[in-house]
Amino acid sequence: MNKRLISLLPALLLLPLCLAAAPRHFELSSPDGRLVLGVDAGPQIRYTLRCGDTPVLAPSALSVSLDDGTAYDGSVRFEKALRRSVDEHFSAAVYKRSSVRDHFNELTLRYKTFDLVLRAYDAGIAWRFVSRAKKAFIVRDEQAEFRFAEDVEATVPYVKPDSPRDPFLNGFEAYYDIHPLSAWKEAQKAFLPVSFRMADGRRINITESDLLDYPGMYLKHLGGTALGGLFAPYPKLIEQDGYNNLQGIVRTTEDYIAKQPAGASLPWRIVAVASEDRQLLDSDLVYVLSRPAADTDWSWVKPGKVAWDWWNDWNIRGVPFRAGINTETYKYYIDFAAANGIEYVILDEGWAVLRQADLFKIVPEIDMKAIVDHANAKGVGIILWAGYWSMQRDIEGICRHYSQMGVKGFKIDFMNRDDQLMVDFYTQVAETAARYHLLVDFHGAFKPCGLQRPYPNVINHEGVAGLEQMKWAQPTVDQVTYDVQIPFIRMFAGPLDYTQGAMRNATRRSYRPVNTEPMSQGTRCRQLAEYVIFEAPLTMLCDAPTNYLAEPECLKWMASVPTVWDETVALAGQVGDYAAIARRKGGDWYVGAMTDWDARELTLDLSRFLPDGRYRLEIFRDGINADRNARDYVREIQDMTVSGAQHTLTVKMAPGGGWTAKFTRL
Repeated sequence: MNKRLISLLPALLLLPLCLAAAPRHFELSSPDGRLVLGVDAGPQIRYTLRCGDTPVLAPSALSVSLDDGTAYDGSVRFEKALRRSVDEHFSAAVYKRSSVRDHFNELTLRYKTFDLVLRAYDAGIAWRFVSRAKKAFIVRDEQAEFRFAEDVEATVPYVKPDSPRDPFLNGFEAYYDIHPLSAWKEAQKAFLPVSFRMADGRRINITESDLLDYPGMYLKHLGGTALGGLFAPYPKLIEQDGYNNLQGIVRTTEDYIAKQPAGASLPWRIVAVASEDRQLLDSDLVYVLSRPAADTDWSWVKPGKVAWDWWNDWNIRGVPFRAGINTETYKYYIDFAAANGIEYVILDEGWAVLRQADLFKIVPEIDMKAIVDHANAKGVGIILWAGYWSMQRDIEGICRHYSQMGVKGFKIDFMNRDDQLMVDFYTQVAETAARYHLLVDFHGAFKPCGLQRPYPNVINHEGVAGLEQMKWAQPTVDQVTYDVQIPFIRMFAGPLDYTQGAMRNATRRSYRPVNTEPMSQGTRCRQLAEYVIFEAPLTMLCDAPTNYLAEPECLKWMASVPTVWDETVALAGQVGDYAAIARRKGGDWYVGAMTDWDARELTLDLSRFLPDGRYRLEIFRDGINADRNARDYVREIQDMTVSGAQHTLTVKMAPGGGWTAKFTRL
C-alpha cells in the first residue's frame, strides 16, 4: 500500500466522527420572510432571532434536564431535520373571531430521544420539546433562555408572593414596572406575559401556550440583557390553609419540576414580534399553538353577560327586604338580568358556609333550589363561586350535583399557583365540567395558555389586576394607565376576567377607595368602551342593579354588546397610551377606544374594517365636562357614508376617557 495513503488513513477514519461533531446550523423564516430563526444544533443547542437585518435575540440556550442524569440537548445523537409549511383556516367555538388562520413554517430537529419543534409565524416564533421516550420520565429542570441583542425597555409584572414560605404562591395580579432590562429587580421573578420595546420601536412579548400537565414558566434575570425560564418545583406536601381555608399551600417540594408520560409534548415557548404595538391587540399565536378541541358538540357553551353581586357589595336600594346574601336578593338580581337580556347571575362568595371548604354546606339564608328554579324559569343561568380547596375535594360529585340542580357553571377562585399539580387541576375541572355541560371561569388564576381552545367551556380567566382593585386601591394606583397596557400584554395571552361596568366614575383627583360603594378611575365612556376592547366571553356587569336601572342608556349598551365575535381588527395603539379595536358580530361592527390620563384625539382608519356604504352610528363619547365629572357622557345617533374618499373618523377622549360606537349598515 502507498506509504502516503497509509499515513492519511487515521485522518480519513476520523473524518466521519469530525463531521458528526461539527455544529449544524439551520434557519427558519416566517412566511413573509421578515423573521429569521437560526438554530445551532451543536454540543449546546442555541437559537437566535432577527427581524430583517436587526438582531432581536442573541444565541440563547435550550435544553431539558431529566432526573436520570440525561438531557434533551446536543449531547444526544442528532438524526435529521424535517420541514413543513402549513396555511389553513379552522373554526373557533368561543373566540374573538369565528375563523382563525394558522400559517407557519416549521422545522423539527430530530434527536435519538427527543424532537425540538420550531415554528415561525409572521407574528413571532415558538418552540417546544417533544419526548420520544417509550416510558414515563421526570423533568428536573428546563433551560429556556432569552438573550436580547440590546438593552431593551422591559414592561414587567413582578411576582409579589402571597406567602413568605411559598415564593410561587401569588395572585398573578401585578401592575407593571417599566425599566431597562439590565435594571431588572435583583432576585425577583416575573409571571408571563412580559413585554419589551426595542430601540427601533419593535415590541416583543414572551409567553407560552398549550400548558397542560406541566408547570407554568416565569422569567428570571440572568444578568445584563438575558432572561431565563423559571418553574415552580413539584409539590410534595400541600396543606389546606390561606384565605378562608380555601387554598392549597405548598409546604415542601421535590427537587424536580414535572412528571411526564412517555411521548409527552412540553409547552410552546412564544416570542412574538410586532413592528407596531397595534399588532399585539388581535394576535392569535397563543390560540393557534394550543391543541384543538375534541370532535364533539360544543354548541351548549353559551357566552354572555353576568350580573355580579360581590363588587357592588349586594348594595341595592328601594327594595322591601334586607339586601345581602339571601334568597330574596338573588331573585331580585335574576329578575333584573331577565328584564335586560343578561344571560347569567353569579352567586359569589358567601353562599356556602365560610371556612368549611364544603360546597354541599349552604348557608341557611340561601334556598339554592328555589334560586336556580326561579332563574331557569326566567331564562337566566346561575353560576356559583367556589374556592379551590372546596372544588378539588370532589370535582366529579360537585359538578354532578349542581348540574342536576340546573346550575350552569362555576367561578373557581384562589388557586394562586401554577405548579404541575395546579395546572393539572385546571384540566381536571375543564374535562369534568364539560361532561356535565358546565361553564368554568378561572378566577385567582394564572394567565390563559390556550386552554379555551381544547375546552371551549373554559370561558374566562382572571390573571389580571382588574376593577376589583378599585374597592381598596389607594389613589396612587394608576388603573387608567394599566387599562391601556393590558390589551397589548396580558390580553395577548387570552381572555381576561377584568369585571368592568362601574357606574360611579372618578377623575384622577376624585377617586378614592370605598369598599361598599366602589368607583372606577376614568370616565363613564371608558367603562363602556371596555366591553368592546377587553376580550371576555363571560363579561361582568359589576355594579348594583339599582345603579344600572337609574342609567338605562348605559345599561342597554353594556347588556347588548356581544362577548364573542366573528372578526376582530386592531385599529390603533401604543402600550400605556391608548388602544382602539373594531369587532364584528354578524353584520354589525363595534369600535372601542381608550386613552391614558392624557386627553387625546384619534383618527381611526375605517378602511381597516368597514366596507363602503351608508351606516347608522350609535356613539357614546365623553361629555364636555368629563375631565371634572367623569360620569359626563353624550350618546348620539348619526348617519355617515363610508367611501374611498372618506374612510376616517376622528374621536376625542377626555383624560382617562373612552369612546365607543356601533356601526349598523343601512
